[in-house]
Amino acid sequence: MGEGGGGAQFIVNVSKREVVAVVLPLQGHWLPLSNRDLLLPPVDVGVFFVSIKTCATSGEVVHNSVGEPEILCNNRGVSVLKKALAQVLVSHYVFAGEVVHNSVGEPKILCNNRGVDFVEAFAEVERRDINLYNPDDTIEGKLVPEKKHGVFAVQATGLRCGGLVVACSFDHRVADAYSANMFLVSWAELALSKPISTSPSFRPSLLNPRRPGSIHPSLDDMYVPVTKLPPPKHPEPDYDHLISRIYYITAEQLSRLQSLASTKGCRRTKLESFSAFLWKMVAKLAVTQNADKKITKMGVVVDGRTRLTDGDEHKASLLGSYFGNVLSTRVQLDMHQLDIQET
Repeated sequence: MGEGGGGAQFIVNVSKREVVAVVLPLQGHWLPLSNRDLLLPPVDVGVFFVSIKTCATSGEVVHNSVGEPEILCNNRGVSVLKKALAQVLVSHYVFAGEVVHNSVGEPKILCNNRGVDFVEAFAEVERRDINLYNPDDTIEGKLVPEKKHGVFAVQATGLRCGGLVVACSFDHRVADAYSANMFLVSWAELALSKPISTSPSFRPSLLNPRRPGSIHPSLDDMYVPVTKLPPPKHPEPDYDHLISRIYYITAEQLSRLQSLASTKGCRRTKLESFSAFLWKMVAKLAVTQNADKKITKMGVVVDGRTRLTDGDEHKASLLGSYFGNVLSTRVQLDMHQLDIQET
């Protein structure tokens, strides 16, 4: 059961569960995780897409023999998605595998064509009534599937208005956001009967450490040995826990932020401009409400592929299609004496 806009509850009924496997025979093999993959804990990441009405009229919902609603108007669209999924798993076969541990306890990818769990469901709610601002209560575990097996899971949920929510969960140790987007774009291209524009590369050797090693001094300001950290304290009752929020920002607002952030002939990107605005809001709140003058941090996760090429075009081409984790996190510390200027 989920919560819609204004606190309204809605029910999600599962009508079908199946496993979608690679459409062609696949020889099983092992694929090692890179050092960057191994930095991540076994955490799943969710992503979802909400479509508008996918049939001529809304309300085309039928009930099966036990009285459960099924998606009649979205059946064709879901069938196309499943067919394209079986095709895209041929090239992105790691998403059809499993993460298992070897004899020394190190996780590896077993590419055995285990397949992807695919769930079809129906939610008794309209798209406009889903509270997307608070996805922890309305999306997670209701419209985004809980991955129980394998590396990748999908749920297609029809809405009362005729819309469709397609949501996925994947093991972060296997793919970062760049890789997942590469997979989703290829999946969409095949669903539209188009050829795949980018074939993935599974070569962890591309991320082998330099010989001799080279460590930039700036890393000393970002990381400390675990042994230097104080023992963890028990969280207070009002301790800030991790929450998720989704904000809707119009193109006009982004353009205005970009214009304000670009000065003296230096044009900032939309991501840089929005990140600066968000950091300004975080720092302003910290200055006004942080009586203990604690350090506040904001991290922005960026793709590290372009930062590892050193101007080598051939390596840049290889890393451009690399499937795995190549994440970098840029962290900005809060300056307590920072004068927050109003714009």
